[in-house]
Amino acid sequence: MTSDPSVTHTSPAPAGNEGHILIVDDDAQIRQLAGKFLREHGYRVTAARDGREMRQSLANASIDLVILDIMLPGSNGLDLCREIRSRSSLPVIMLTARGSETDRIVGLEIGADDYLAKPFNLRELLARINAVLRRARAHLDAPQPGSGHCLRFEQWSLDTRRRELTSPTGVVVDLSTGEYDLLLTFLEAPQRVLTRDRLMDAAKHRIATGFDRAIDIQVSRLRRKIDVGEDGQAMIKTIRGTGYMFVPAVTRE
Repeated sequence: MTSDPSVTHTSPAPAGNEGHILIVDDDAQIRQLAGKFLREHGYRVTAARDGREMRQSLANASIDLVILDIMLPGSNGLDLCREIRSRSSLPVIMLTARGSETDRIVGLEIGADDYLAKPFNLRELLARINAVLRRARAHLDAPQPGSGHCLRFEQWSLDTRRRELTSPTGVVVDLSTGEYDLLLTFLEAPQRVLTRDRLMDAAKHRIATGFDRAIDIQVSRLRRKIDVGEDGQAMIKTIRGTGYMFVPAVTRE
Protein backbone atom coordinates (compact mmCIF):
# COMPACT_ATOMS: atom_id res chain seq x y z
CA MET A 1 0.00 0.00 0.00
CA THR A 2 1.35 3.45 -0.85
CA SER A 3 1.82 6.04 1.84
CA ASP A 4 -0.82 8.72 2.35
CA PRO A 5 0.92 12.07 2.87
CA SER A 6 -2.40 13.87 3.37
CA VAL A 7 -2.86 12.22 6.77
CA THR A 8 -0.36 14.43 8.50
CA HIS A 9 0.28 17.35 6.14
CA THR A 10 -1.82 20.18 4.75
CA SER A 11 -1.63 21.52 1.24
CA PRO A 12 -0.58 25.11 0.60
CA ALA A 13 -3.56 27.43 0.59
CA PRO A 14 -4.38 28.24 -3.04
CA ALA A 15 -5.31 31.64 -4.37
CA GLY A 16 -8.91 32.42 -3.53
CA ASN A 17 -8.84 29.98 -0.61
CA GLU A 18 -12.36 29.10 0.46
CA GLY A 19 -11.57 27.66 3.88
CA HIS A 20 -9.84 24.84 5.74
CA ILE A 21 -11.53 21.40 5.68
CA LEU A 22 -10.62 18.50 7.97
CA ILE A 23 -11.45 15.04 6.54
CA VAL A 24 -11.63 12.31 9.20
CA ASP A 25 -11.86 8.89 7.55
CA ASP A 26 -9.86 5.66 7.89
CA ASP A 27 -10.20 4.98 4.15
CA ALA A 28 -7.02 6.30 2.50
CA GLN A 29 -8.64 6.44 -0.94
CA ILE A 30 -11.43 8.69 0.31
CA ARG A 31 -8.94 10.96 2.04
CA GLN A 32 -6.82 11.21 -1.10
CA LEU A 33 -9.59 11.63 -3.69
CA ALA A 34 -11.76 13.99 -1.64
CA GLY A 35 -8.73 15.98 -0.52
CA LYS A 36 -7.44 16.41 -4.08
CA PHE A 37 -10.89 17.40 -5.38
CA LEU A 38 -11.47 19.99 -2.62
CA ARG A 39 -8.01 21.50 -3.10
CA GLU A 40 -8.75 21.89 -6.80
CA HIS A 41 -11.84 23.88 -5.79
CA GLY A 42 -10.05 26.34 -3.55
CA TYR A 43 -10.05 24.64 -0.16
CA ARG A 44 -7.15 23.91 2.11
CA VAL A 45 -7.40 20.30 3.32
CA THR A 46 -6.07 18.33 6.26
CA ALA A 47 -6.83 14.62 6.62
CA ALA A 48 -6.91 12.35 9.67
CA ARG A 49 -7.39 8.60 10.06
CA ASP A 50 -8.99 8.54 13.52
CA GLY A 51 -10.01 10.54 16.57
CA ARG A 52 -6.45 10.98 17.81
CA GLU A 53 -5.31 12.60 14.57
CA MET A 54 -8.53 14.64 14.44
CA ARG A 55 -7.80 16.11 17.88
CA GLN A 56 -4.23 16.92 16.87
CA SER A 57 -5.43 18.72 13.74
CA LEU A 58 -8.06 20.72 15.64
CA ALA A 59 -5.47 21.74 18.23
CA ASN A 60 -2.84 22.78 15.70
CA ALA A 61 -4.84 24.47 12.93
CA SER A 62 -7.81 26.74 12.37
CA ILE A 63 -10.46 24.44 10.85
CA ASP A 64 -13.62 25.76 9.19
CA LEU A 65 -15.51 22.48 8.72
CA VAL A 66 -15.10 18.78 9.59
CA ILE A 67 -16.10 15.88 7.31
CA LEU A 68 -16.49 13.00 9.75
CA ASP A 69 -17.02 9.33 8.91
CA ILE A 70 -19.15 7.37 11.39
CA MET A 71 -17.24 4.07 11.05
CA LEU A 72 -13.81 4.77 12.51
CA PRO A 73 -11.33 2.71 14.53
CA GLY A 74 -11.38 3.55 18.23
CA SER A 75 -13.84 6.36 18.93
CA ASN A 76 -16.57 6.29 16.27
CA GLY A 77 -17.74 9.34 14.36
CA LEU A 78 -20.83 9.86 16.51
CA ASP A 79 -18.73 10.03 19.68
CA LEU A 80 -16.30 12.42 17.99
CA CYS A 81 -19.17 14.63 16.80
CA ARG A 82 -20.45 14.81 20.40
CA GLU A 83 -16.95 15.76 21.49
CA ILE A 84 -16.72 18.56 18.92
CA ARG A 85 -20.18 19.85 19.70
CA SER A 86 -19.52 19.93 23.45
CA ARG A 87 -16.82 22.54 22.85
CA SER A 88 -17.82 24.51 19.77
CA SER A 89 -20.28 25.13 16.94
CA LEU A 90 -17.72 24.06 14.30
CA PRO A 91 -19.73 22.80 11.27
CA VAL A 92 -19.75 19.01 10.86
CA ILE A 93 -20.85 16.90 7.88
CA MET A 94 -21.25 13.20 8.73
CA LEU A 95 -20.50 10.38 6.29
CA THR A 96 -22.91 7.48 6.85
CA ALA A 97 -23.59 4.04 5.38
CA ARG A 98 -26.14 4.17 2.59
CA GLY A 99 -29.68 3.55 3.84
CA SER A 100 -28.74 3.91 7.53
CA GLU A 101 -31.51 6.22 8.72
CA THR A 102 -30.65 5.51 12.36
CA ASP A 103 -27.16 6.95 11.89
CA ARG A 104 -28.61 10.03 10.18
CA ILE A 105 -31.11 10.63 12.99
CA VAL A 106 -28.51 10.20 15.73
CA GLY A 107 -26.06 12.41 13.84
CA LEU A 108 -28.58 15.25 13.63
CA GLU A 109 -29.60 14.79 17.26
CA ILE A 110 -26.04 15.25 18.48
CA GLY A 111 -25.48 18.34 16.36
CA ALA A 112 -24.21 17.42 12.89
CA ASP A 113 -25.07 20.11 10.34
CA ASP A 114 -25.62 17.69 7.44
CA TYR A 115 -24.86 14.15 6.33
CA LEU A 116 -23.92 12.34 3.15
CA ALA A 117 -24.33 8.61 2.45
CA LYS A 118 -21.45 6.54 1.07
CA PRO A 119 -20.61 6.07 -1.72
CA PHE A 120 -21.02 9.73 -2.61
CA ASN A 121 -20.42 12.01 -5.56
CA LEU A 122 -17.59 14.47 -4.98
CA ARG A 123 -19.56 17.31 -6.52
CA GLU A 124 -22.42 16.68 -4.10
CA LEU A 125 -19.93 16.75 -1.23
CA LEU A 126 -18.60 20.08 -2.49
CA ALA A 127 -22.12 21.50 -2.78
CA ARG A 128 -22.95 20.49 0.79
CA ILE A 129 -19.71 21.96 2.12
CA ASN A 130 -20.40 25.24 0.33
CA ALA A 131 -23.97 25.38 1.66
CA VAL A 132 -23.02 24.63 5.28
CA LEU A 133 -20.18 27.19 5.25
CA ARG A 134 -22.42 29.85 3.68
CA ARG A 135 -24.91 29.44 6.54
CA ALA A 136 -22.19 29.51 9.19
CA ARG A 137 -20.50 32.60 7.73
CA ALA A 138 -23.76 34.45 7.11
CA HIS A 139 -24.41 34.74 10.84
CA LEU A 140 -20.96 36.16 11.45
CA ASP A 141 -20.83 38.59 8.52
CA ALA A 142 -24.35 39.66 7.56
CA PRO A 143 -26.13 42.51 9.39
CA GLN A 144 -29.17 41.36 11.32
CA PRO A 145 -32.65 42.80 10.58
CA GLY A 146 -34.29 45.18 13.00
CA SER A 147 -33.00 48.00 15.17
CA GLY A 148 -31.18 45.87 17.74
CA HIS A 149 -28.97 42.82 17.77
CA CYS A 150 -30.17 41.30 21.06
CA LEU A 151 -33.40 39.26 21.15
CA ARG A 152 -34.85 38.62 24.62
CA PHE A 153 -37.45 36.08 25.78
CA GLU A 154 -38.25 34.64 29.23
CA GLN A 155 -35.00 36.13 30.64
CA TRP A 156 -33.01 34.42 27.86
CA SER A 157 -31.08 36.50 25.32
CA LEU A 158 -29.75 35.80 21.83
CA ASP A 159 -26.97 38.10 20.66
CA THR A 160 -27.15 37.96 16.85
CA ARG A 161 -23.83 39.75 16.36
CA ARG A 162 -21.91 37.28 18.46
CA ARG A 163 -24.25 34.36 17.65
CA GLU A 164 -24.47 33.73 21.39
CA LEU A 165 -27.40 32.39 23.44
CA THR A 166 -27.36 33.20 27.18
CA SER A 167 -29.59 31.50 29.76
CA PRO A 168 -31.40 33.31 32.62
CA THR A 169 -28.53 32.29 34.93
CA GLY A 170 -25.92 33.84 32.65
CA VAL A 171 -24.63 30.60 31.14
CA VAL A 172 -23.70 30.72 27.45
CA VAL A 173 -25.44 27.82 25.66
CA ASP A 174 -23.59 26.45 22.64
CA LEU A 175 -25.68 26.14 19.46
CA SER A 176 -24.92 24.32 16.24
CA THR A 177 -25.46 26.20 12.99
CA GLY A 178 -28.80 24.44 12.43
CA GLU A 179 -30.00 25.16 15.98
CA TYR A 180 -29.08 28.82 15.72
CA ASP A 181 -30.88 29.15 12.37
CA LEU A 182 -33.98 27.51 13.82
CA LEU A 183 -34.06 29.56 17.03
CA LEU A 184 -33.58 32.82 15.12
CA THR A 185 -36.47 31.88 12.83
CA PHE A 186 -38.73 31.29 15.84
CA LEU A 187 -37.67 34.52 17.54
CA GLU A 188 -38.37 36.59 14.43
CA ALA A 189 -41.92 35.20 14.24
CA PRO A 190 -43.03 34.61 17.85
CA GLN A 191 -46.55 33.46 18.73
CA ARG A 192 -47.21 32.51 15.11
CA VAL A 193 -47.72 29.02 13.72
CA LEU A 194 -44.84 28.06 11.43
CA THR A 195 -45.16 25.04 9.16
CA ARG A 196 -42.37 22.49 8.85
CA ASP A 197 -41.77 23.60 5.26
CA ARG A 198 -41.54 27.24 6.38
CA LEU A 199 -39.03 26.32 9.08
CA MET A 200 -36.93 24.25 6.67
CA ASP A 201 -36.87 27.13 4.21
CA ALA A 202 -36.42 29.99 6.66
CA ALA A 203 -33.74 28.25 8.69
CA LYS A 204 -31.90 27.34 5.48
CA HIS A 205 -31.30 23.81 6.78
CA ARG A 206 -30.38 21.46 3.96
CA ILE A 207 -31.01 17.76 4.59
CA ALA A 208 -30.92 14.99 2.00
CA THR A 209 -34.11 14.59 -0.02
CA GLY A 210 -36.71 12.32 1.54
CA PHE A 211 -35.63 12.70 5.16
CA ASP A 212 -38.74 14.46 6.48
CA ARG A 213 -37.90 14.06 10.20
CA ALA A 214 -34.99 16.47 10.01
CA ILE A 215 -36.85 19.56 11.26
CA ASP A 216 -38.54 17.59 14.06
CA ILE A 217 -35.13 16.38 15.25
CA GLN A 218 -33.75 19.92 15.21
CA VAL A 219 -36.75 21.18 17.20
CA SER A 220 -36.28 18.37 19.72
CA ARG A 221 -32.61 19.27 20.19
CA LEU A 222 -33.42 22.98 20.58
CA ARG A 223 -36.14 22.20 23.13
CA ARG A 224 -33.66 20.31 25.28
CA LYS A 225 -31.42 23.38 25.37
CA ILE A 226 -33.95 26.13 26.11
CA ASP A 227 -36.20 23.86 28.18
CA VAL A 228 -39.42 25.47 29.51
CA GLY A 229 -40.66 28.97 30.18
CA GLU A 230 -41.27 30.71 33.51
CA ASP A 231 -44.78 29.25 33.70
CA GLY A 232 -43.46 25.70 33.34
CA GLN A 233 -44.83 25.33 29.81
CA ALA A 234 -42.76 24.40 26.77
CA MET A 235 -41.58 27.45 24.86
CA ILE A 236 -41.90 25.66 21.52
CA LYS A 237 -45.41 24.28 21.09
CA THR A 238 -46.25 21.52 18.63
CA ILE A 239 -49.22 22.35 16.41
CA ARG A 240 -50.48 18.93 15.42
CA GLY A 241 -50.54 18.32 11.68
CA THR A 242 -49.09 21.75 10.91
CA GLY A 243 -45.81 22.64 12.56
CA TYR A 244 -44.64 24.60 15.59
CA MET A 245 -45.15 27.89 17.43
CA PHE A 246 -42.76 29.81 19.69
CA VAL A 247 -44.96 30.78 22.64
CA PRO A 248 -43.12 33.54 24.62
CA ALA A 249 -43.13 37.19 23.67
CA VAL A 250 -39.86 38.42 22.15
CA THR A 251 -38.30 41.88 22.41
CA ARG A 252 -35.39 43.31 20.42
CA GLU A 253 -32.84 45.64 21.96
